[in-house]
Amino acid sequence: MSENEQTAPGRRVVVVGAGMAGVQTAVALREQGFTGTITLIGAEPHQPYDRPPLSKAVLLGNAEHSAFDVDFDALSVDLRLGREVGGLRAGEHELDTPAGPVPYDVLVIATGAEPVTLPGAEGVPGVHLLRTLDDAERLRPVLAKRHRIVVVGAGWIGAEFATAAREAGCEVAVVEAADRPLPGALPAEVAAPMARWYAEAGAELLTGARVAAVEQGAVVVEGGRRLPADAVVVGIGARPATRWLAGSGIGLDPDGAVTADERLRTSLPDVYAVGDCASFPSGRYGRRLLVHHWDNALQGPRTVAAGIVGADTGEGSQPGEIYDPVPYFWSEQFGRFVQYAGHHGAADALLRRGDPDAPAWSVLWLLDGVLVAVLTVGRPRDLAQGRRLVEVGARIDPGRAADPAVPLKAAVL
Repeated sequence: MSENEQTAPGRRVVVVGAGMAGVQTAVALREQGFTGTITLIGAEPHQPYDRPPLSKAVLLGNAEHSAFDVDFDALSVDLRLGREVGGLRAGEHELDTPAGPVPYDVLVIATGAEPVTLPGAEGVPGVHLLRTLDDAERLRPVLAKRHRIVVVGAGWIGAEFATAAREAGCEVAVVEAADRPLPGALPAEVAAPMARWYAEAGAELLTGARVAAVEQGAVVVEGGRRLPADAVVVGIGARPATRWLAGSGIGLDPDGAVTADERLRTSLPDVYAVGDCASFPSGRYGRRLLVHHWDNALQGPRTVAAGIVGADTGEGSQPGEIYDPVPYFWSEQFGRFVQYAGHHGAADALLRRGDPDAPAWSVLWLLDGVLVAVLTVGRPRDLAQGRRLVEVGARIDPGRAADPAVPLKAAVL
């Protein structure tokens, strides 16, 4: 097959969403030999950018932006920014946009997730979310003035923002309805020791505290305590940004995520979904996963591109291109580097490596003796080795694995 026969001429791929998943889909298509047209549509007016620096370098004024180092002109990608897609008409293979309909031959949905808002806080002055570059730019002067800040939610975003606010010299209180930080991500015995990190950093953490009201200048928690707040930052989770797909006929799960298959194809013909907006079946874990993390948005596009290019060549996706990753994410908070790989939901055993009161420690999850997930705090070697062992389904000697002096790879049976 000659190079110019690799893909059908004139095929139009339209990618909705200009975050990591959307940008990497365009890049992967060109890397894999796609020669048709690529249109990348983004709702924000800014050049496509990476999100993790928003809660760190951009927020603290150490960087003005986090734009991707991608030459869209060189890739022949038609970049259309500041355009929010309003609907999908699958029968006509068209998208509805304020600038008129956009036709496609293949559609990739990569619209990511949107933050959950706090009921009763809408329209109250001084209430912020942290999801976009504009959000970070609005919050940057708040930190610069060393305001009193109340953070609602002690999840990953709440912890990272509280970290940045303390670094900026702000007075910080964090309000969490659950009895511990990271309640939706980690079990109590793992997350509870992390509560001490807040006090060590000079931030007040209120657990088991529900917000009763948000007023201008204060947050009132149930029981009547009033927390002064020059600014309130809400970080209580995110949901797939898929409301624009209402009425399209596309399959969604109860979380609102597009239900993609093992090759990230949706229930509609010629439509793929990737990143934070899509769930996928994991053969590795025997369940459908919805992964709201950067690495998922980086890796999934390669599978999408392989499917599109394979369909063009008539070869289709090969078995090796099934998407079944070991989920991975990291978080920098309160001077600690936290990493996680795998999925511990079905685990039947938990092993500790090291003292959770120490600066560095790890936690392992096993299922029938097989390593299925690993969390590390300041132990990057455990993460690197553990991630590989999760990937290959390694069986672990619990006694050796629990000894932090023994390399994880040396604990394999």
